[in-house]
Amino acid sequence: MLRLTLAQMRLSLGRLTAAAVAIAIGTAFLATTLLAGNVMTRTGYDAVTATYADADIVVSGELTQAQLEEVRALPDVQAADVLAPTGIEIRKGGTSRWELVLPTTDDPRLSSLAVDDGTAPSGTGEIALPAATAEALGVGVGDTVQVRWTTPEPVATATPTASEDASAVTDETWRTVDDDVLVTGIAADPSSAWSQAGGAGLVTTDDLLRWTGVDSLTELGSDVLVVADPGVGAEALRDQVAPVVPGSEVLTKDQAAAEAVSEFSDGGNVLVTIVLGFASVALLVAALVIANTFQVLVAQRTRTLALLRCVGAGKGQLRRSVLVEAAILGSAASVVGLVFGLVLGQTALIVLGRLDLGVPLPSTIQVTLPVVLVPLLVGTLVTVLASLVPAREATRVSPIAALRPADAPAVGARGGRVRLVASILLMLGGVGVLLLSTALASTGGADPTLLLGVAVLAGALSFVGLLLGAVFWVPKVVAFAGRLLARTGTSARLAAANTVRNPRRTAATSAALLIGVTLVAMMSTGAASARVSLAQELDEHFPVDLMVDGSVQGDDPTLPSDVTDAVVGVAGVDTVLEMRTAWVPLKDDTWVMVAAPADGAATDVLRDPRTADDLTDGTLLLPKIYADRASDESLPVAAYTTALDTSEPAPGGGEVPLEPVASDLGGIYALVTPATLDALAPSAPVSMLWVALDPDADAALVLQEVRSALPDTPAEVSSAGAQRASDEAVIDSLLAVVVGLLGVAVVIALIGVANTLSLSVLERRRESATLRAIGLSRRQLRWMLAVEGMLIAGVGAVLGAGLGLLYGWAGAVVVFGEVGDVVLVVPWSHLALLLVVALGAGLLASVLPGRAAARTSPVAALAVD
Repeated sequence: MLRLTLAQMRLSLGRLTAAAVAIAIGTAFLATTLLAGNVMTRTGYDAVTATYADADIVVSGELTQAQLEEVRALPDVQAADVLAPTGIEIRKGGTSRWELVLPTTDDPRLSSLAVDDGTAPSGTGEIALPAATAEALGVGVGDTVQVRWTTPEPVATATPTASEDASAVTDETWRTVDDDVLVTGIAADPSSAWSQAGGAGLVTTDDLLRWTGVDSLTELGSDVLVVADPGVGAEALRDQVAPVVPGSEVLTKDQAAAEAVSEFSDGGNVLVTIVLGFASVALLVAALVIANTFQVLVAQRTRTLALLRCVGAGKGQLRRSVLVEAAILGSAASVVGLVFGLVLGQTALIVLGRLDLGVPLPSTIQVTLPVVLVPLLVGTLVTVLASLVPAREATRVSPIAALRPADAPAVGARGGRVRLVASILLMLGGVGVLLLSTALASTGGADPTLLLGVAVLAGALSFVGLLLGAVFWVPKVVAFAGRLLARTGTSARLAAANTVRNPRRTAATSAALLIGVTLVAMMSTGAASARVSLAQELDEHFPVDLMVDGSVQGDDPTLPSDVTDAVVGVAGVDTVLEMRTAWVPLKDDTWVMVAAPADGAATDVLRDPRTADDLTDGTLLLPKIYADRASDESLPVAAYTTALDTSEPAPGGGEVPLEPVASDLGGIYALVTPATLDALAPSAPVSMLWVALDPDADAALVLQEVRSALPDTPAEVSSAGAQRASDEAVIDSLLAVVVGLLGVAVVIALIGVANTLSLSVLERRRESATLRAIGLSRRQLRWMLAVEGMLIAGVGAVLGAGLGLLYGWAGAVVVFGEVGDVVLVVPWSHLALLLVVALGAGLLASVLPGRAAARTSPVAALAVD
């Protein structure tokens, strides 16, 4: 039987090649998805830990200089330095910039910055500036700038007596010092580690200690970066360092990345969840594509198998022959698909690397054992399993009956009823469990990874149910669409009639397209929903783009009157609101600062104005973190000038009945109306500025400009917009990989569709010849096949787009429900493009084989076996 199997494979080389292409496509997609998952994980982790450079482990906690020296003295430690980003004021002429600087490191692996032009600082009085700051100050390598810093000086107010301590009669005053420093180089930020601050500069450790007035860098930073000696693993180094720094958290870089992603997604590793989701979908799609194609192949050879039975072959022999053929075909095609997937993944990395995505991507793919074994095993096993059903059907039918054309399954037959019932049960059960998973994900009622596995399984079951019952409902849908086209001509009527004459073939052909379109629509919908949902979550966390807060420094929080004008004059600033503030106590000894605009409305600067919808006179709109302090009834509330101090009530104010209302407002400040604040604290000072930026402004650059415009103002300038931009960079790095994966999925899906449709058209050459023999012209034959291909493709695309929307929405809720509320988005442009491309694929897949059929004479075509 082995010789017979090999002989059959040689005789069916054309059909086997087409089937092998589909198997290779499935395994290539799976391999590419696993590679993309590795890239996505590595890129996402590198994005959130870019400030850690190439450190092996990160020590977080309050370390002393002595503990740092102990870490450095460990035998397997190559180097250890404190990550101490510090802001300083840099001036040149009449221009100044507030610049973030880092101390130089002994080991380049501990520095996230590189010096592209010039050299790094090596001595006192030297600095390397980021390109944006150097350009703003108009300086280059070799020029001199001034660093402004302050130092305390004792001032004796009286001569101490013998019984008095000198410190008792001595005050301190702060003296401003301008140091001239040489610009030795231009610091680059290749991994965008400090993009939220507009870049960072480099200075020596001695200069940074002198300018900040501290004795050790451990007072400036709480993270220590450590690299190991060559050959020492990160885990081994972590185990050595941990006993030296009790009370501190010691993590490998990847552990720190996982923790950072977990914090970003409110406790769940959304990055790992996304990767697992794509891998699961790829596994399912590869299995469906391979199974569908091989079933079509074996079904096409039913007559050949029946003929072998007529000449004496037993059922067991035929079954083993089909399984051996499937194993050979599956393994060989899987190897080809794996190689193609690796090449495709590397090509995608090269193409993405040349695009200006603003995301650091690896230069080469990471080939791991699962990337190699999983596609090979899936391709071979699924091909063998896919051959079981058609082989069993072929061997169960008597030779004489099998030589006749097979009828479509009838609902009245036992097999048809069983198939229909199984299809309905799978669909209803899968959809029900999928809806339950989305509900639990939205409420946080279960582990996200467990929910993902359950949702993928439920979605797979429902989709398998749809495909199992496709032979019953797809032809009816195609027939309905065909009736709409039947009036356009003879070829269209023949095409419409031909699509429903063989429901099995129509369902099998449409199923391949349904799989591809559903996959692409699901990915597109999920990616669009993820972007909008995460952007909304960021808006809720960061309600205002930029804030100037005078309440955090000094006893008098009042901002100088010229601060507002200075901020308004900064390029990129759109709206500035002066906010008056006071402190009010809530229940359970909780104090919150209330704010109200001196002029204008808070909604003018809020990123999401809807968060202030419930703000009215007599209400206290609480930020999200204080939502549990809300009350259904009004409470007497009084305002005070200082938190935790009820001895100093706000001048002129009194108790006002207010209703604490919960909201989705981000930040830590509560909102009241100006009228309410006038009743609480009529003399409340302007202590904050809330600033909205232009939509196209660079938030990090505006932050620098505002700080430079307020060099002597005792206020803290913070930019939630800059932080938001930094977080969006992480999201963009993930979605950039998704876009690349989506492009690969589109190509693979279209190839699979074209391959399956071509198989169908080639199998019907005898039918085409019969039509030619009774008078159908070549042009009419080609047009009939084209209309049929586009009809099946169009129906499959529309149905796939609808299913993709549902699965994409469900997937987005399951994956991102742990982050926050999910906004479901319909990517209309992507779906329209997908429909057009699917119609084009159906046209090409039908027309090209149709031309070959049309060129063959009717007599020769009728002679085909």
